[in-house]
Amino acid sequence: MPDRNSAIGVFDSGMGGLTVLKEIIKELPEEDTIYYADAGNCPYGEKSRDEIIRLTDKAVQFLLSRDVKLIVIACNTATTSAIGFLRSEYDIPFVAMEPAVKPAVLNSKTGVIGVLATKCTIEGEALKKLCRRWGEQARIIPVEGHGLVEIVEHNREESSETYRLLSDYIGMMAKEKADHIVLGCTHYPFLEKQIKAIIGDRDIRIVNPAPAIAARVKDLLRESNLLNKGNKAGRHSYYSSSTEEYTSDLQNKIRNLREE
Repeated sequence: MPDRNSAIGVFDSGMGGLTVLKEIIKELPEEDTIYYADAGNCPYGEKSRDEIIRLTDKAVQFLLSRDVKLIVIACNTATTSAIGFLRSEYDIPFVAMEPAVKPAVLNSKTGVIGVLATKCTIEGEALKKLCRRWGEQARIIPVEGHGLVEIVEHNREESSETYRLLSDYIGMMAKEKADHIVLGCTHYPFLEKQIKAIIGDRDIRIVNPAPAIAARVKDLLRESNLLNKGNKAGRHSYYSSSTEEYTSDLQNKIRNLREE
């Protein structure tokens, strides 16, 4: 059985979950982590629900084989399709992603917010439930970020294609007077600099849920008496279903993220 010295498992279809891992390391610097990217099957955004459940379950089994004490599904698409199945199958705490609609709605001045997400997340029940819950207080505009996951996975953040796509997506939301843009995919914070450049001097805030996820991880570990009580810096391991080069790139990406 996992104990307080076991690692935190973090899973994503690719590199996106590193934006969550960064916040977990910042919040819990003494905890070991194991990151798994199913890059061989990325992106998940347009796969069927059954396929996403199968792939996510396989990743969870990989992490469990390394005796992790908690698993973060750092992927909105995987959460949308698989979190119910996972919680019914495994007796381990899971922390799942959810678009940060609530804080965006509560802080909006125009009463309009945009949600940039994958097709699967937009069509999923989790976002629809949030829209029903908060739709009376604000108009919520979901926009599919088609192509953005692939851009991050292939390190094309500064390409002309990136700026063209982001300009189109942000333009749709800005046209409707949205003053908050919720990043509904963990890959998208890698594009925050480009998004800010396109927003310019418009009064639009970007909402990244990763810090709240890290805080939730800490709370769950405390409640379960699983916080690591040591005072040494945690160790961080990286695995993927892709090449050794990709796995090495994960380490470079997180290093750059933590230096920002």
